[in-house]
Formats: sequence, structure tokens, C-alpha cells
Amino acid sequence: MKRAWLITLGAALAGAAAGYMYYSLVGCASGSCAITSSPVNSSLYGALMGGLLANSFAQKQPKAQD
Repeated sequence: MKRAWLITLGAALAGAAAGYMYYSLVGCASGSCAITSSPVNSSLYGALMGGLLANSFAQKQPKAQD
């Protein structure tokens, strides 16, 4: 269980870095883009997408029977 959380957290951090890189390299010149006009927004969006992507591949563990 702990390993799955670490993988999700690592993917979220990688997604945040990718979101910031997208902001810095591509960005939005007009400032009207909701996600890419701010480094905070693009980093948070990247972290969310990275975490969701990694969590979608996580294996479900069976519940313990009493």
C-alpha cells in the first residue's frame, strides 16, 4: 500500500515539473489561458494529471477477510 502512494506521489511531482516546463517553454502569450497563463496553475494541473495517471494503473489489493 505504501509503495502505491510513493509511486503516485512521484508521478504527481513529475507532472508538476512537466506542467511548469510547459508553462515556461510554451505558455500563453495573451494571458487569457486559464491553465497555462500561470506557473502555479500549470504545475497544479500537471501534478493532478500525473497523480491520476499513475493511480489509474495501481493494482487493487484484496480486502482482508475476518
